Amino acid sequence: MISARGSTVGREVRGGFVTFFAMAYIIALNPIIIGTTPDINGNLISGLPISNGANIPATMAMVAAATAIVAGVMTLLMGLVGKFPVALAAGLGINALAAYTLAPTMTWAQVMGLIVWEGLIITVLVLTGFRKAVMKAVPLSLRTGISVGIGLFIALIGLVDAGFVRKSAGGPLSELGIGYSIIGWPLLVFVVVLVALIIMWVKQVKGAMLIAIIGGTVFAFILEIFVKNGGSVDNPTTGWRLNIPEFAANQSWLPQLELLRFWDHVDMLGAFHADFRAWIIVILTILALMLADFFDTMGTIVAIGRTGNMLERDGNPPRTQQVLFMDSVAAVAGGLFSTSSNTSYIESAAGVSDGARTGLANLVTGGAFLVATFVTPLVNLVPSEAVAPVLVVVGFLMLQQITDIDWTDLEVAIPAFFLVTMMAFTYSITVGMGLGFLAYLIIKTVKGKAREINPLLWIIGVLFLVYFMQGLIVKWLGVG
Repeated sequence: MISARGSTVGREVRGGFVTFFAMAYIIALNPIIIGTTPDINGNLISGLPISNGANIPATMAMVAAATAIVAGVMTLLMGLVGKFPVALAAGLGINALAAYTLAPTMTWAQVMGLIVWEGLIITVLVLTGFRKAVMKAVPLSLRTGISVGIGLFIALIGLVDAGFVRKSAGGPLSELGIGYSIIGWPLLVFVVVLVALIIMWVKQVKGAMLIAIIGGTVFAFILEIFVKNGGSVDNPTTGWRLNIPEFAANQSWLPQLELLRFWDHVDMLGAFHADFRAWIIVILTILALMLADFFDTMGTIVAIGRTGNMLERDGNPPRTQQVLFMDSVAAVAGGLFSTSSNTSYIESAAGVSDGARTGLANLVTGGAFLVATFVTPLVNLVPSEAVAPVLVVVGFLMLQQITDIDWTDLEVAIPAFFLVTMMAFTYSITVGMGLGFLAYLIIKTVKGKAREINPLLWIIGVLFLVYFMQGLIVKWLGVG
């Protein structure tokens, strides 16, 4: 298999390590996104209340350990079953959807339960071949708009988490820093790390994101020793917004594996309430998770296959069915162990560019993730200001797909505009998707092209219409 694909054991090992270092940033980034956001009850994903500040570092350590373990195991399985050099980890965009759109409306256990359901549904779609039908139903422009919109949303999250963009006091809706000035050591760390990351990216430094996070953390750690800046509790304006880059008095050096007890952290049925409004929200939530999850997967594996000249005559990579199956199983695993849906990573192309061609590279990448579990307690040293620049750059990379949208064709340009802008402006991926889909259906209809619309899109459109009108409908029906 290795020689048949034009590779060697040495190239596979090297490529596997390159892929790991290209995507290991997720071990620090995922805890910042889903480990610090409270649910509707004010609890963190660990089940601990956010009101106790000490619970955030503990929860982040749990998420980091689970992120590394699930990524390691699923990447290993992809290598053994899919035999294709694509690694998997918690998906950016999906974790943002879980944290900023879903968690405020339900408990974290219910959110992870819905992610499990989403993964199970996608698995069925893969096994039955219906996944291709769903992908064909949604036009490429809308699929691209979803990815671009999530990219803009992620970039905004990074800017806000670092305090680079803030609500202004009595002025415009938002402003840069504090009074349009960069004030405070944490904000300086963000700017320095962002500039350094951009320079490394332009110079194509391998592992730039991981280097940026580690370098930024070391910089912040040394800075805190001398300036004693403190956290946002004691210093609300210029304090470190999440983690203070210092060793805690009760610092644990062992991986925190509590989230692996999925029976305590996943509620498969809790979101399925009997009232009308809850059912609509649950259906649209699963739909939003599916659309955010699997549309990019096919594009990711095709891009990786093209990088390594591994595509077959039909334009798909080898063992496509097995690869898609493992990707859907990874979504289930991510929900079960509270890391958010795991999916194929485009960063795998870095390893492929360096020689990886088979699943052997995955064994190296997966093994490296498992070993990295033992350093996850150090995630409590990482301030959000050192991680947020990665979110900004990832958002930029996703925004690059915007050139694939034909902005001269109003039938696709206007829906894409709503998809791209409304996710960030409303701080909701679901809202952005709904407005984009409805705009597409309306424009196609008034142009006399309703027959061109796939019936599945009409069903999706009706669901989103009900979602936006749920307040009026509930009041009219007298059920809420």
